[in-house]
Amino acid sequence: METAIVAGGCFWCTEAVFRDVVGVQSVESGYIGGSVPDPTYKQVCAGTTGHAEAIKVVFDPAAISLAEIFDVFLGTHDPTQLNRQGNDVGTQYRSAIFPLDDDQRAEAEAAIARANEEHGGRVVTTIEGPAQWYPAEDYHQEYWDGEGQRNPYCLAVIPPKLMKLRKSFQAKVKA
Repeated sequence: METAIVAGGCFWCTEAVFRDVVGVQSVESGYIGGSVPDPTYKQVCAGTTGHAEAIKVVFDPAAISLAEIFDVFLGTHDPTQLNRQGNDVGTQYRSAIFPLDDDQRAEAEAAIARANEEHGGRVVTTIEGPAQWYPAEDYHQEYWDGEGQRNPYCLAVIPPKLMKLRKSFQAKVKA
């Protein structure tokens, strides 16, 4: 198994997408890229810690490559919005990839280059790190599968992302 860490706005939304991707064994929501140790959701949402809401994806590289993980990531959120995704505004909602080694950094650079071709060079996704990972509080894990189904924000934002996943990455969607 391999691990990738990406931040693409609200972690509830990004987690929901990757739970439906072939080869993904687990997805954990958390915080990365800031200066405050063990931040809380409230601190991160205030935008003062420097952390991004992110997900840690554990996947089987025999079923899906790191390049494909990054392509799904860049293809299911808007990588051209600086420090925001839709109505979520602030550096905690930035689009970023946190490579775990030099090979992942090279894959991230290549994925951003591919996305820039599709978006006319407007991609603002950053490559950051290395940085310490902090798991989010338990109630954020698998949020879409539970509370998210009753959350108006999630009901408005997550289904379109899942539809984009199914439309753009049909071969990588779990049955």
